[in-house]
Amino acid sequence: VSLFLLSTDDFQVLCCTCGVPIPPNPANMCVACLRTQVDISEGIPKQVTVHFCKQCERYLQPPASWVQCALESRELLALCLKKLKSSMTKVRLIDAGFLWTEPHSKRIKIKLTIQKEVMNGAILQQVFVVEFVVQYQMCDDCHRVEAKDFWKAVVQVRQKTVHKKTFYYLEQLILKHKLHQNSLNIKEIHDGIDFYYGSKQHAQKMVDFLQCTVPCRSKTSQRLISHDIHSNTYNYKSTFSVEIVPVCKDNVVCLSPRLAQSLGNMGQVCVCVRVTSTIHLIDPSTLQVAEVDGNTYWRYPFNSLCNPRQLEEFIVMDLDIIRDQKLGAGAGVRSNKHTLAEVWVQKTSEMDTSQQYHCRTFLGHLLNIGDLVLGFDFANSNINDEHLNKMNPHHVPDVVLIKKSYDRSRRVKRRNWKLQEMARDREGMDTDDERQYQDFLEDLEEDEALRKNVNIYRDASKIPVESDTDDDGAPRISLMEMMEELSLADATGGEGADMMTD
Repeated sequence: VSLFLLSTDDFQVLCCTCGVPIPPNPANMCVACLRTQVDISEGIPKQVTVHFCKQCERYLQPPASWVQCALESRELLALCLKKLKSSMTKVRLIDAGFLWTEPHSKRIKIKLTIQKEVMNGAILQQVFVVEFVVQYQMCDDCHRVEAKDFWKAVVQVRQKTVHKKTFYYLEQLILKHKLHQNSLNIKEIHDGIDFYYGSKQHAQKMVDFLQCTVPCRSKTSQRLISHDIHSNTYNYKSTFSVEIVPVCKDNVVCLSPRLAQSLGNMGQVCVCVRVTSTIHLIDPSTLQVAEVDGNTYWRYPFNSLCNPRQLEEFIVMDLDIIRDQKLGAGAGVRSNKHTLAEVWVQKTSEMDTSQQYHCRTFLGHLLNIGDLVLGFDFANSNINDEHLNKMNPHHVPDVVLIKKSYDRSRRVKRRNWKLQEMARDREGMDTDDERQYQDFLEDLEEDEALRKNVNIYRDASKIPVESDTDDDGAPRISLMEMMEELSLADATGGEGADMMTD
């Protein structure tokens, strides 16, 4: 401990106790004598305890909050000084800083410099060390995790469809906006996914995000876990049930007459070209487009007439582009990205017969004679749908073409990009998931508007093979749309290597 007197006089006086010549001061005592008479650090504890949770690496900030602090950080210094605040009301803090200790010693040492006015107005300054002992204590959040009672709110996202295209798109949106970081656990089940949270506020934030990104509706319920009659506090577990509309991209749907009329007198049989915050529909016979939001859908619900497994492969036998198509009164907006055409197609499984089908399609800008295309065969299907059964049979097309067909093996071979995936528990997964995921990747390649909301990363492990024979006209993602995946090894040239400089 070092003590000194603050004085600006030049002449000397004798100390009233030991007689040593000293600069004059209000106490007329030398430093050594004042140190025997006064200790300004009296009442300030020299050893204090701080609590640390090993599981989440957070410190306890009384009374009940836990904060993340790095060693020798400003946040940790502020937390330690708050422990001494009540005992330092009569002194003035001049400086505080850390002293080096072994990281595993469970000791934090802080050097403090304080000042205080003592006898007859003399100001003393003293430097001393306070030792903080780190004691382990499990926080409430980690305690609930260890007790298998860790979540307070769960968001159950469900979609009653066979295909999971909407879930794959939703996963990429969650990763892009980093909403999965607050979740304690993510569990994937057969017809949906569950997000577990430690607080109801985080769960409500996820529900709000879902309502802004996909057409859905939600319900909320809560269950009483415990009740303290003395403090009148209640402990609830909340459940948010979110149901996404059961319509995916490339589904054929049949609208109700009232809904079709409100959307601009478009045809009842439509194709879903995209599902974002709304359902994007197109009429394959007139190119009329419309968007149906979640509220409109639940007011006038409609179902998918087919699933991707029921799509059949056709070959284009003849094609005729329709240039001038006049729409009736009250017609809605037409698509400028598609071209209306009349085509004659034949099933590839019926090439030994003369059976051909005539239909209109919105794929006139993509198709040529001899191309393969996937479509749904209405003529030879038995469909049980409320709205379709009431339609005039002459207004129901024989075939609805959905998308152009390309060689999947070639597309996979030359795909030099990838997507990130959420870490989640998988239970009872279907073996068809890989095929559905490949369908989603192909949708990203074909739809530029869809991949604007998705982070696409360049796959450095795959070197695409280029050749003239492999170019079948399939859409591809340009290198400008890809992102470089961050790796800590990029800056050092390898794990644990020295920094590389020119």
